[in-house]
Amino acid sequence: MSFSRLMLAAATAACSLSVFAASAPDFEPRESFAPFVYPQPASPQRSAAGVPGPGYWQNRVDYSIKAKLDPTSDMLTGEETITYTNHSPDALPVLWLQLDQDRYRTDARGAFADESFPKQFTDGYKIESVDILEGKLSQHAAWDVVDTRMQVTLPEALRPKDGRIQLRIRWHHTVPGPFGNRTDVDHSKNGDIFEIAQWYPRLCVYDDVRGWDTAPFLNQEFYLEYGDIDYSVTVPWDMIVVGSGELMNPQAVLTAKERQRLEQARHSDATVMIRSPEEVTDPASRPVQTGDLTWHFQMKQTRDVAFGASKAYVWDAARIDLPQGKTALAMSAYPVESAGDQAWGRATEYLKASVEYFSKQWFPYTYPVAINEAGTAGGMEYPGITFDAKDAEGALLHWVVAHEIGHNWFPMVVGSDERRDAFMDEGFNTFIDVYEADAFNHGEFAPKRDSEYAPGKGNPAEELVPIIADPDAPPPLTTSELVLEKYRHPITYFKSAYGLVLLREVILGPERFDASFHRYIAAWAFQHPKPSDFFRFMDSDAGEDLSWFWRGWYQHNWPLDQAVTGVKPADGGWSKGALVTLANYRKLVMPTTLEVDYVDGSKRELRIPVETWMLHKSITFTVPGTAAVKSAMLDPRHLLPDMDRSNDSYAVPATP
Repeated sequence: MSFSRLMLAAATAACSLSVFAASAPDFEPRESFAPFVYPQPASPQRSAAGVPGPGYWQNRVDYSIKAKLDPTSDMLTGEETITYTNHSPDALPVLWLQLDQDRYRTDARGAFADESFPKQFTDGYKIESVDILEGKLSQHAAWDVVDTRMQVTLPEALRPKDGRIQLRIRWHHTVPGPFGNRTDVDHSKNGDIFEIAQWYPRLCVYDDVRGWDTAPFLNQEFYLEYGDIDYSVTVPWDMIVVGSGELMNPQAVLTAKERQRLEQARHSDATVMIRSPEEVTDPASRPVQTGDLTWHFQMKQTRDVAFGASKAYVWDAARIDLPQGKTALAMSAYPVESAGDQAWGRATEYLKASVEYFSKQWFPYTYPVAINEAGTAGGMEYPGITFDAKDAEGALLHWVVAHEIGHNWFPMVVGSDERRDAFMDEGFNTFIDVYEADAFNHGEFAPKRDSEYAPGKGNPAEELVPIIADPDAPPPLTTSELVLEKYRHPITYFKSAYGLVLLREVILGPERFDASFHRYIAAWAFQHPKPSDFFRFMDSDAGEDLSWFWRGWYQHNWPLDQAVTGVKPADGGWSKGALVTLANYRKLVMPTTLEVDYVDGSKRELRIPVETWMLHKSITFTVPGTAAVKSAMLDPRHLLPDMDRSNDSYAVPATP
């Protein structure tokens, strides 16, 4: 998502905690611990254990695309052949495609629905023709554009269970200016920078939950099918193209020196300059000095492709070390204004480290190349390539590089529906960012504090309190399009991510969480999980009924308020232990830690399980010990978003 839009939303998290007055207790165990009603039912396609069931199916779409970019008119013209395979049990009389460029039309639904989207426009797609291909023959297809979708009516229904059809679509559209937000053209010192995304008609998903998922593109991201994409982009001779996937014709578009440097980079942990700042304006940095060049890319098992094009690019690269001895290539392309060791001169270092960390910690990176591209899109992700802010530097650049490439795990590999369930990609991705920041260069930019976009500021649990207490804030399970912009980052990113931190650090523990999360990623790699699949998987695989957590944290924004209300000697005195009384006042329940401090300077910690509150609103129990107690405190490391810290501790009155 656009980084600049997130900056506007971040202020919500910085509200003063003092504005929240204590309210009457509303904790009722039977409500907090009631069975959780999963948003989607279990089925033969999606098992009760949260894994793809024996009846799971998923359609496939492969693309072959030929496009030409005219930088003088900002016109992108294309022809694509789509091979669509219907693995579903249903015959399909129509196909639905996404036309995201129509979002820029003045009559687009999104122009009325999204208050934050720029109010500048293009004419959207011009669909020239739609044909059905049968061998060497073709026939025109009937098609109808409805906002950002196109319905193609087939002469006969596509048969179920492996029916296949090919479409050829010819189209063109004007690339939006800097207002494009995710796809745009923007000026730089040595030439315009084109960031080209959502640029070709793409099949909607047909799945077992909704059939055709035709949610219009209002501005909340994507839900796409997987397949292989072969694409070529023709541009003037002096432009460099960096794109998703592997460049198939380097001999045609690169100089011998550039090819040699790329080969050096494939074996180098240090960043290798492919095209230096000094070479940007040198015609000799291109293999020809007239006409056009066609750049040919291929990407396997992907849901999308995007590319950047400019004659202004500085270009560098380094090797990525992956598990089991495999490697990939990290690359950055940026204008000379962005160069330097405090800025994009380190972008490839950040990219390499991020991909290596995510690959080792969660799931191996699956593509041959990972690319940072610098332009006006503040931060946006596509398979194998990210568009990041050209003016970012230091901690901010590291943050945006790590976050955007992290989306290659969520949702590029684990293919959730961003348009409806944004917490499953933005929240999950923000979660893995937290630990990457700790790992990078011994914590150079750690800790990552997403609520303020700056390292080392504030306690994330405490910064969540005003978000949770805001009665207008939507819970994470809210459909993405219904989340007001001021809540998008605090809820969809920050609260959703911290929920996984709590699950890992407080509820399950790192060892159990990591093992289950690994298996979840592997189970749903290149497939389409829904929220219920994740909830069920963690319940089943981690061995806990987490109904109370899914309900309180994701389905609702229930507040937490736990308290130590009394500490006194056990019957027989301190030598027999201490009687400690705890209370839970609000609807959210959590396991926690009780720290007991003794007058002799010793300490004792006890785990207070969440089951404590299944039958109690208040409970008194004996803490073993022989010394007098000085004080007792809940959650001593402040991991929980407790709305009233003042009652988390209790000081034992001094004996006269």
